[in-house]
Amino acid sequence: MIGNRGTVTEAANFNPDADAQKLRESMKGAGTNEAAITEILAHRTIAQRQRIKIAYKQTVGKDLADDLSSELSGNFRSVVLGLLMLAPVYDAYELRNAMKGAGTEEACLIDILASRSNEEVKVINDVYKKEYEKKLEDAVTGDTSGMFQRVLVSLLTAGRDESTNVDEAQAIQDAKEIYEAGEARWGTDEVKFLTVLCVRNRNHLLRVFQEYQKISGRDIEESIKREMSGCLEDVFLAIVKCIRNKPAFFAERLYKSMKGLGTTDSVLIRIMVARAEIDMLDIKAQFLKMYGKTLHSFIKGDTSGDYRKILLELCGGE
Repeated sequence: MIGNRGTVTEAANFNPDADAQKLRESMKGAGTNEAAITEILAHRTIAQRQRIKIAYKQTVGKDLADDLSSELSGNFRSVVLGLLMLAPVYDAYELRNAMKGAGTEEACLIDILASRSNEEVKVINDVYKKEYEKKLEDAVTGDTSGMFQRVLVSLLTAGRDESTNVDEAQAIQDAKEIYEAGEARWGTDEVKFLTVLCVRNRNHLLRVFQEYQKISGRDIEESIKREMSGCLEDVFLAIVKCIRNKPAFFAERLYKSMKGLGTTDSVLIRIMVARAEIDMLDIKAQFLKMYGKTLHSFIKGDTSGDYRKILLELCGGE
């Protein structure tokens, strides 16, 4: 599950008991030592943080996440609590939050479901059921509608072909069918897009995109923008972008979360926490390539206080 292109790597000479003790001391007495919390949690892997949680419970007799939750607030607290969770638990938690209460944060459903592997989606489904006593699919269908809902349900089945085979004749056929379902007709047959984009493997789809360009004279992303709108457009674009270059997809999401007025902290936090140990090095490289500025400089200019400090640590320097 964890990649080897992360900015967060295993801490050498790791001692969970010592870390638990330091965290305990950071919360003792008046005020909290946020710097100590950042120093430990931003420089330990998810696996190491689980061992710190166990050590904390053994030596203090309390739950580390509960203690930190009552001591901290705001965005800093959100990052810290996210770091203490296993990856699929964090994804399930984020999905649940996106659908809680009035309104839905569709961007969260898209970010997670369009970018995770079959295995990751299966584990998220299991965790969601266990933690929230409800099937994730039921939660999604209760909260979304129409074709957007159908795309998410398809992604939730975790049934994408993950082989590397390219069926040349099928790729040409797929490109032709997508073209005929969209650009070549009045109205759009979105099911055709779903069938190809949610089911075929990555290599095959890259070939379909090439072929599509030949037939239509347009990039597939451009056609999706012309043919669809709203969340459906967003989810299909996310799938295409993740197939082409996942780190570039996340780099763009981070850029958009910080550019202009205000920051979409939920997106910024989710990606920084979820990708820190997987492909943050690649996301940073893509960010620089796409926007001519470092991710580090963007975070620095867009956030403040302890929240800024912990994100910069997860970003791993310039």
